[in-house]
Amino acid sequence: MSLYEILGTLETGFIFGIVALGAYLTFQILDFPDLTVEGSFPLGAAVAATLIVAAGWNPWLATLAGGVAGFAAGFATAMLNVRFKILHILAGILLSISLYSINLRIMSGPNKPLLMVDTVFTSFEGLGLPGYIINPIFLGIMVLVIKLLLDAFLATGWGISMRAAGANPAMAEANGVNVGNMKLYGVGAANALTAIAGALFAQIFGAADAYMGIGVIIVGLASVIVGMSILPSRTIFLATLACLFGAVLYRLAVALALNADFLGFQASDVQLVTALLVAIALIAQQTGSFRTILRKGGRK
Repeated sequence: MSLYEILGTLETGFIFGIVALGAYLTFQILDFPDLTVEGSFPLGAAVAATLIVAAGWNPWLATLAGGVAGFAAGFATAMLNVRFKILHILAGILLSISLYSINLRIMSGPNKPLLMVDTVFTSFEGLGLPGYIINPIFLGIMVLVIKLLLDAFLATGWGISMRAAGANPAMAEANGVNVGNMKLYGVGAANALTAIAGALFAQIFGAADAYMGIGVIIVGLASVIVGMSILPSRTIFLATLACLFGAVLYRLAVALALNADFLGFQASDVQLVTALLVAIALIAQQTGSFRTILRKGGRK
């Protein structure tokens, strides 16, 4: 792989690191299997792209608006589960399906190009460095800030209540925690992060597309599973760091697999490669941690 390809992989890895943090919040903290992200990722992209192109919004505000839309989508999913007792997985599927149509309406079509308009990355063009270098640096700093903010939130009273609601809902309820509200705001926050990642993804690749959310849930889960298998931790700080590490490692693994000619993979096989990596990670979790496997390999 060339330096350009490696930096491009890091760029994408950092964006999906934000998705991984959202997946960590729902799957690990709240124990809420959420499939809404398949729709909230393109929702954030659609809202941001439409506001930038059609309404002339500042790209930073448009990206934030995409996150707000993602929060609303996640909140609606949790509402279906908490208030109307619809199974969480089914609630996520229902929202994801409905968001496909909503995204088409927002963009007035299947996609919205971001050509000849300012994006959040335009702000760094005057620094004298090419985009393929400055963009990964900016995204790395941004995802680190989001990680630290999430760590700080989960250390607050509200965050500890959210962790308790996911770990033991009955005990949390007995201690005065409103488990339903924790789900509403937690799933909303997770989808806000996913939508922000979608908005950034659209701006860096030049278009928002209604189909860009396909497989995002697997990417998020792969990042969490791989990262926490290699860097198992009992602390929030290291757990979220492991998620980010897993996202970057996952993207590097996909890029290496697609660039390995002897494997015979093509660019269109990215979803197949993703599924294989997740399957390997899950199998490794059942038979022993990645760290143990790596140690055994090293002794050979």
